[in-house]
Amino acid sequence: MYRLTSKLIVYREIGEESILMQLSDVCRAFDRGDYDREELTARVLDQIHRLLDLATRYGFNKNLWHNYLAFLLAMTETPFTLVSEKVGANEGSVNHFVKNDLRVFRQLFDYDFGPLEKALGTDVFSVIEDYHAVGKKERVYNRSVSEKVQALSRQLEESADEDDMYRVVTDFYRDYGVGMFGLNKAFRINERWSSAVETGNPGSSAAPGAKMNTASSSGGGKPVDYAAAGESDFLIPITATSDVVLDDLIGYELQKEKLIANTEAFVSGRLANNVLLYGDAGTGKSTSIKAILNQYYDRGLRMIEVYKHEFRYLQRILAEVKNRNYRFVIYMDDLSFEEFEIEYKYLKAVIEGGLETKPENVLIYATSNRRHLIRETWSDRSDRSDDELHRSDTMQEKLSLVARFGISIGYMKPSHKEYLHIVRELAQRYPQITLSEEELLQKANQWELRSGGASGRTAQQFINFLAGQE
Repeated sequence: MYRLTSKLIVYREIGEESILMQLSDVCRAFDRGDYDREELTARVLDQIHRLLDLATRYGFNKNLWHNYLAFLLAMTETPFTLVSEKVGANEGSVNHFVKNDLRVFRQLFDYDFGPLEKALGTDVFSVIEDYHAVGKKERVYNRSVSEKVQALSRQLEESADEDDMYRVVTDFYRDYGVGMFGLNKAFRINERWSSAVETGNPGSSAAPGAKMNTASSSGGGKPVDYAAAGESDFLIPITATSDVVLDDLIGYELQKEKLIANTEAFVSGRLANNVLLYGDAGTGKSTSIKAILNQYYDRGLRMIEVYKHEFRYLQRILAEVKNRNYRFVIYMDDLSFEEFEIEYKYLKAVIEGGLETKPENVLIYATSNRRHLIRETWSDRSDRSDDELHRSDTMQEKLSLVARFGISIGYMKPSHKEYLHIVRELAQRYPQITLSEEELLQKANQWELRSGGASGRTAQQFINFLAGQE
């Protein structure tokens, strides 16, 4: 295998810590004959363990070796793959080298691990090449990524030669993109990366290939192997995203229309605005943005969730995404600032005002319970202030943040009548709820009183309670 991987040219950027390269080193030692049997077996089992982790994370099945090789082709970002992401197959001398690499991958697909298995007394490769995965709920893995990679794997298996493989992979890059941005919907900053920056040592705990605890992104507390997954150590995928759609949000039709119109213009390459969704809690602001991601994902929309304490990294995010063939919404949920907080200055500079303009493929969508985002004090509004000589300057600085969102959409608490309408509509979606309308509305009124007010969230929680009863 080492003789094969050493011939790679365009895909030579596959990391040394990857499963492929580690197994290549194993096969090199085996071919030379200068190895300790137990030590080499342990090295093989380490890589099989990593492969099984990857397969679980992405829902791979059947031939895990083929799935993994297809995954590498889908995830490896090179000048060639990034160009193919935009235009698909293209003429150029680089194709000679690409087809050289695809011949190598063809041989890797057909690689015979039998002699290695026999020498080490193991059958692990035979098992992963005919693997029957335990059924998993979709929230455990990204179903969309899994289906795309496994479909690519099957097409590559059926390819006759490197020319056929070239057509398959370039079509894949054109249709779905390359790397984690091509395959995933949503992303966030890796907490371990930011923690390493805070301690002044980002090279140690956030180095490529390091195993980092990313429970917030992977859905569990188990460390994720980024070298195996081919992902960045700065932005990481959110692999279990909500499947909510706009029709799930009852009411607020004008608000949804405004959000759709702006997003439609954005993904179509036309001018669009940053959007602030403000209003009462539980009215569907966050739900609307999550639904927009699902509605426009197939047209190249991606979302990056950023928290207030991470605003200092906004410029780094822009640098990561500005040349990609996707439209990115930077999503800021429940955005608000206290008097003493200055993080809003980073946001103002990114939206408008910095020397480097915001890329045309990036917008900011934020939600807030506050119309003006920054809490005002009476001293801000009073005619005289003991602690601020230039009161109007302070007010203008705070209000200017909202002004930098071109569109503001209000989500107000529903009236009692609207609340009951939401309850009725939601109840129809759950056949296990068999109450009469009179009983349903009576209980909804009682639930509202106990919950402190009417809102879409209150209605959904009430319906969840009813649907969960035996």
